[in-house]
Amino acid sequence: EEFRMSKPNNSDIQSTFCVLCGRTDDCPEKYGEKKTYVEYKLTVHYYCLLMSSGIWQRGEEDEGVDGFLITDIRKEVNRAAKLTCNICKKKGASIGCVAPKCKRSYHFPCGIQRECIFQFMEDFRSYCWEHKPVQTLTDKESSGASQCTICLDLVDQLPSYTVLKSPCCKNAWFHRECLQYQALSAGIFFFRCTVCNNKDKFQKEMLRMGIYIPERDASWELEENAYQDLLQCYQHCDVKRCLCKEGRDHNEPDSKWEIKRCQCCGSRGTHLACSCMKSWEENWECMECRSIFAKSGKYSKKKKRSWATSERTDGTTCLLEEPSPKSPRQSSGSQHNFLLQSPKIMCQNNLSPCSHLERPASNRVTMSLSPLMSNRNWSLRQKHLKERRREVCNILKELKVQVNTKTTRLNINTENIWNSALKGFRQRNFSPTNTIEINFTNCKNRSKTDTSAASRHRFFQLLMLHLQNSSLFEGSSAKNLSLDFHAVKENLYFEAGKMTAVSLVHGGPSPGFFSKVLFNCLVYGPENVKPTLEDVADVDVAQTIKTIKYADSLSSLQATIHDCYEFLAAAGCLRPITALCDKNMLVNDILFHHVIKRIASPLESFRQGLKTLGVLEKMQMHPVAFSSILCHKPERLSAETICDLFTIHSSVCENEGVDFWMGYLKDVESGESAVTLEDILLFITGSSFIPSIGFDPEPTIKFLRIRYPIGNRVLNCLELPITKTYKQFKNKMELTIRNTLRAERE
Repeated sequence: EEFRMSKPNNSDIQSTFCVLCGRTDDCPEKYGEKKTYVEYKLTVHYYCLLMSSGIWQRGEEDEGVDGFLITDIRKEVNRAAKLTCNICKKKGASIGCVAPKCKRSYHFPCGIQRECIFQFMEDFRSYCWEHKPVQTLTDKESSGASQCTICLDLVDQLPSYTVLKSPCCKNAWFHRECLQYQALSAGIFFFRCTVCNNKDKFQKEMLRMGIYIPERDASWELEENAYQDLLQCYQHCDVKRCLCKEGRDHNEPDSKWEIKRCQCCGSRGTHLACSCMKSWEENWECMECRSIFAKSGKYSKKKKRSWATSERTDGTTCLLEEPSPKSPRQSSGSQHNFLLQSPKIMCQNNLSPCSHLERPASNRVTMSLSPLMSNRNWSLRQKHLKERRREVCNILKELKVQVNTKTTRLNINTENIWNSALKGFRQRNFSPTNTIEINFTNCKNRSKTDTSAASRHRFFQLLMLHLQNSSLFEGSSAKNLSLDFHAVKENLYFEAGKMTAVSLVHGGPSPGFFSKVLFNCLVYGPENVKPTLEDVADVDVAQTIKTIKYADSLSSLQATIHDCYEFLAAAGCLRPITALCDKNMLVNDILFHHVIKRIASPLESFRQGLKTLGVLEKMQMHPVAFSSILCHKPERLSAETICDLFTIHSSVCENEGVDFWMGYLKDVESGESAVTLEDILLFITGSSFIPSIGFDPEPTIKFLRIRYPIGNRVLNCLELPITKTYKQFKNKMELTIRNTLRAERE
């Protein structure tokens, strides 16, 4: 059967024309990739196929044309052949406006020319020039001229088809063409506002306004061996006199001619023998780093380690560098093993999206190459953290025994999470011992796969995130309580403590943002805590304390005290200063007042809230265990973590399926997949994180003779299909997880 179109019937000519729009243009930026399939005598633009109104992806990714079956494409071409384009007046208009009662149809290129909007998301809707969505200026915003924040050319501050404004930044404006090029280059992982770096809100608005964001990694990440140079270890001896007869570049592991890199910068090196180091365990700093430390004063506590005359083992004298203080050495080959075994470093070694989102490039190199990072120490720390978190999990399960089957429903608006949560917690019938059910009032189409547990997980995740960034806390990552008089008056600190306790027992995430000072105040009492300068969030107060602390004479100290007399008087920290050493007691007084005494009322209210369900009492009984979830960020999901989480039910004949599952997790972890480990967990349990209390029931995996995977969120059970090849298994997983989560997202 031949494809019908308004072009000549000659098959050689026809093969160069898109069967849907009838054009020969090959412009991936405007029309998507143009593909020709000789066996089907078919050429088509990707965007023309996506936006056609009468066709859907009914196949898998490797079937037909990107999941569009050939028979379906034939039917769509025949359907479009009966429709006339309202713009060019030719047949083959496969795209229709979705506005009610609008009968307009058009080709994709014609729609672009007439400034129609095509939304590359959800149902792939199209709007004609009359019904298309538009951006509007608020009353507070004024029109004028500005710069496109991508190309820096002038742009009118007036929303139109060719000019778009950022939804998250007031004065950020873009050319549509610049945005589209940026999106194609950055991909879904890195496309974000160029001013404030917002991703979710920015992408949502740009998709609404017709910007296509490809679901792939950034173009600079896909370039083969793009970061290869960064993974090369520095192998050169830089001391003044190199003793190695083989030359400065010679490196012989586990011998005196092994090259040791600078522990600070990693960009200078020395042979062990050339710096008189008896073993690799001794640290070494290059001259440049030493000079920097010396100027900053941070090197003063160490023994002076510049050039010195040292005795060689053979009795001769040479001008050498003395070794630095010792630190544990990695075992033989441990650096290589660390790269292979550690999930985080695997991400970095493979340069997957997760590694770039997690750390800047400079840190990635330091993580994998710097001798500061001992594999053994890192593994021990992770092992201890896991043991503590396992202990907390058991403690929280003991506390959950108090929770009964009686339910309390909370009506939650995700756009106003704090006020709706506060209203729910303060309602008369609320009890922390009741089972909590969440009803999201601003979700019109609630997912059929959504369970009460999934809604509860999402609610507590949003609530803890809001608390972390609220005015009740201050600081960057490790936070202390702030002093908010309105919050004190409204008793909000008590409610925050109560919400934190309820979240822990009812399956919420680990808060992970408490500072050590805040945690110790809660557990041991404020009178037993000694704060440091790092605990002061107020820049002006911190500067005042620094000026007093580093005063180098009595006169300068007294002058500083005179300048900040009112501040010291209000804090009750005025004391007679007769000697320079008196500054130490003054600094301690200011620190204790500002960090602890000043927030005594909020701290006590927060403590009372944490007593809910007996959480504070358990914190005081098991402080080391609880610090692992309150003061440390949850560990990033890894393939190993997911494997350990699930109990696999399989027979001997299904062992190959288990291997496919393990291999798929490794692929996802290393970035060779369009989904993430968080997506997998969300698909199965309805939660993108592992709760501190664990999952109930415990997650399981079954292998069944089914066509596609099924995530049973009620039972936390993943039902997997039995396939013949790993490729089939991976394709089914990708297709199901992506489509399910895409359908659930609003």
